[in-house]
Amino acid sequence: MKQITATGNTVEEAVQSALEQMQTSKDQVNIDVIDEGKKGFLGFGSKPAIVKVSIQKDPVQDAESFISEVAEQMGAPVSIQSVVKDRDIAMQLEGEKIAILIGKRGQTLNALQYLAQLVVNRESDQYFTVMLDAEGYRERRKETLENLAQRLADKAIRTGKDVRLEPMPSYERKIIHTALQNHKKVNTDSDGNDPRRHVVIRPS
Repeated sequence: MKQITATGNTVEEAVQSALEQMQTSKDQVNIDVIDEGKKGFLGFGSKPAIVKVSIQKDPVQDAESFISEVAEQMGAPVSIQSVVKDRDIAMQLEGEKIAILIGKRGQTLNALQYLAQLVVNRESDQYFTVMLDAEGYRERRKETLENLAQRLADKAIRTGKDVRLEPMPSYERKIIHTALQNHKKVNTDSDGNDPRRHVVIRPS
């Protein structure tokens, strides 16, 4: 976090000095008054005011900057639209080479989402959850997983054996569990440890 300690005849002067040095405005910083100073008498016994000024971190802006930089380096520049609801941050990516950022079965997108979440929470007092999407990929992936769940449930019933799916992130495993939660002939649970944790579909 960028911060600076500044002095002045008054607290206001000290703050102004810090803002000028940091080239920012008062609404963008946190101000800590270390010493309010002392005017003294006839110039004797005076003490300067001391303040510590630090730039407020915007976690969403940090994550957007991070993703933009990574996308640029991958040769797939993007525009980003972010929506914050409580502690959930939904980020929508758009660009001409978006497929590069999605990757095989969304693996690149999932990795970017994980890193963006680390960036958002590294200096935040609250914990935010980040959901990264690219031109509607998540909804298409959800439909694919729901169809897969039904097909593999039929296979488990037909063979009478457990069916193990490929490792998936937690929110994708949840899609499988939700799709089959009211199924009368199979049960689901998760097995293994991240990043190899996967869903198992078991015939009832």
